[in-house]
Amino acid sequence: MVNIAKVTVDPSKVEEYKLILKEEMETSLRLEADVYVLYAVSDNAHPNEFTILEVYKDQEAYDRHCRMPQMQKYFAETKGIVQKLEISEVTPVIPGIRMK
Repeated sequence: MVNIAKVTVDPSKVEEYKLILKEEMETSLRLEADVYVLYAVSDNAHPNEFTILEVYKDQEAYDRHCRMPQMQKYFAETKGIVQKLEISEVTPVIPGIRMK
């Protein structure tokens, strides 16, 4: 399962958001075997806009990830910081290809 998350944050809270996101992503990748990729980038022209590539083993892994303590902490800490969140499930163009 692959998702693209688009996140817009309060421009005055970008650095705070980055720290919260970093902690959540590092914890999830360390603790959750079925979370394969969490890779975030920010837009050069709009540094308060983030795109996150998320790759999970399957829907169950994604659902479990959303219930994990680090995700609940992320949601609590980013409430009032995140202005917009869009998550799209996407399909890999070349199934099975991996990042090195």
